[in-house]
Amino acid sequence: MDLFCLAIILLRLSLVTSVNFTQVFEWPDGLDYEWPSEAKRTRALKYGTSDPEKIVPLFMAVFGTRIFLSLEKYNVGIPVTLVSLPTSSKKSSAPPKLTPFPSWDIHKKYGDCNNIDRATGLEVDSVGRLWVLDDGGFRCNSKQWIFDLSNNDHTILIHHFHFCYDMHNLVLDETPNGYFAYIARWGEPHIVVFSLEREDSSILYTPGMNVFSIALSPKEEARQLYLSRYNSTELYSIPIPENPHETQTVNPKLTRNWKARPYRILMDNHGTMYAAFLWENHIISWNTDQPYQEQHFHEAGKLDMSWPFAFALDSLGTFWVTVFNNTGNKPSFRLLKAAVGAKPYTSDSPTTQVGRFTGKGQTDKSTNSALIGSLAFLLVLSCFIVIWLSLRMKKSIIYKEQCNGVAMEMAAIRNSVSLYEEVDEGIENALYRLFTAPPP
Repeated sequence: MDLFCLAIILLRLSLVTSVNFTQVFEWPDGLDYEWPSEAKRTRALKYGTSDPEKIVPLFMAVFGTRIFLSLEKYNVGIPVTLVSLPTSSKKSSAPPKLTPFPSWDIHKKYGDCNNIDRATGLEVDSVGRLWVLDDGGFRCNSKQWIFDLSNNDHTILIHHFHFCYDMHNLVLDETPNGYFAYIARWGEPHIVVFSLEREDSSILYTPGMNVFSIALSPKEEARQLYLSRYNSTELYSIPIPENPHETQTVNPKLTRNWKARPYRILMDNHGTMYAAFLWENHIISWNTDQPYQEQHFHEAGKLDMSWPFAFALDSLGTFWVTVFNNTGNKPSFRLLKAAVGAKPYTSDSPTTQVGRFTGKGQTDKSTNSALIGSLAFLLVLSCFIVIWLSLRMKKSIIYKEQCNGVAMEMAAIRNSVSLYEEVDEGIENALYRLFTAPPP
């Protein structure tokens, strides 16, 4: 009966899944850099080349114990647009400062086209390389940076495109034929396809569709690119082209309409899409394998910012998010995390999925069915065990009773035989005395 009760408890627990975000750091007075010296910080603040109140994260990527952020640079006072911070800190209770990545030197030379002008979209591939889009500037074209995070942040590639500005976000397709970056340019009716092996790019034209945000379905599926328009609720999709090296025209298919206007969409390796929306205080999730149903994945309090969240998944199944609030006298930031059991879309999807998170308090129906089926099997098995033990006990009791009955019968027989033997022996002795006695 203990196994039966345990199975019931496990069944109930499997039907209740929730995500709990915990706060890692908080910056109540805004973000600031890790400066080479206090004198340089004071000088930058004095002349307005740095203003902590204007630092706003755009995109996030996570690798190991580091979080990478690209920062908005539409205002003066942002000397560095690509930074890192630790995922945890034991040295001090104070929140960490932003460390320029990979160093101050690669950011500070104005007009040097081999420096980072304005970082935007970020991604980490499956082998630990950080891909960084660089919007470029007045004198420099846009660039694609790649850093080897497992090899002292070594710069692998700086590719210069033939255009500048409007670089927004990218996704990575890792194929047997090489690595391809699909790049969305802000409001442009096309997607840039960059090949790492060839170090060149081609164009996917999307007539009538000005691409803004972009996401890619998991590896083990027939891969789809999901596209959203700027300042629109429409979500489109296109299949990955068979030959990404060719410049070609595609016709995006309208997938659905959101309830708000997304500025960031992200897929995990289970096929769940996460989206954040302009001027909204929540992130939603949607399992793309199921009929459309938005689930509130995370909801913050009152926020006064058009772009309040930057978020990413790491290889350990942790969802990281920064929350920006500008309702007080100074902007405040928080870094949160939650274990969701899902990994980036660049990870291989497991053959057997333990669970697929689709929203707060929700689980994937197909996964629940598998869990319920397994637990039902356990219940049936436990019932058979209980019945088998009961039958064994009953059989043992019957056998014992039978043995006791046989023993009693054997005792009776032995008593009868003993009595017979005694009678027989008495008769034999009497006859012996009769025939052997001397005559009178």
